[in-house]
Amino acid sequence: MKELQESPEIYEARQRAHYDRIAEAYDAHYSDKWSLLYRRLFLYEPLIAGIDLRGRKVLDAMCGSGQTAAYLLGQGAEAYGLDISPHVIAEFRANLPAAVGVSGSILSSGFDDESFDAVFVTGGLHHVHPRVPEAVAEIHRILKPGGWFCFYEPHTGSLADTARRFWYRHDSLFEENEAAVDLEDLMRRNAQSFDFVSTRYSGGPAYLLVFNSMVFRVPLSWKARYTRPLLWLERRLERIQGKRLSCFAMAQWRKKA
Repeated sequence: MKELQESPEIYEARQRAHYDRIAEAYDAHYSDKWSLLYRRLFLYEPLIAGIDLRGRKVLDAMCGSGQTAAYLLGQGAEAYGLDISPHVIAEFRANLPAAVGVSGSILSSGFDDESFDAVFVTGGLHHVHPRVPEAVAEIHRILKPGGWFCFYEPHTGSLADTARRFWYRHDSLFEENEAAVDLEDLMRRNAQSFDFVSTRYSGGPAYLLVFNSMVFRVPLSWKARYTRPLLWLERRLERIQGKRLSCFAMAQWRKKA
């Protein structure tokens, strides 16, 4: 594969240029009121379930312009953001003056060992394929013992991933290296490093047409017409989906003491 032949520097330069290029459109679609509603109901609330973030130092890794960090601040956390794109970090700092935005790589963040109580990744790991294990190792390094690693990602083994692989090859919104995360393999690699507290499968029509409206080129003005019925349907489908029929997996891991 081409990305395996690239040096980390070239690989990350490509990633940086790509996300600088799509940052404006990305922010418009993933930060509108309907996407933020989806994030709260189906991503953020399940991700932090059972975790008290008040006064905790937390990292929104691969943060974009700060949607997740904004939610973490609202939960009383001391929030940091990390992203490889200087453009989106500038947006992060402008949007969230109460948080700390850092431009850098999740493969080598520069943060001190054991410096965070929790690290959140909301759909970022599949952008660093095939270096996902390296990213998780870096997250483990900067977490305190007992600290939380919470993430959601498109996962292998689903019907959605079959369509996704075709789409990724033909859509300029995606970089060549993007690929769904093999959650089972990642768990095998990290069995000695983390306790696997919870795994949840979700993502249906609202995930596709509300949250990912940019991917499907849906005009933002249309989303008000169909979001609420799709959210209602999503909640009911979520009960029966399982791994095969869902669009993403969500996990809470805890660093072993």
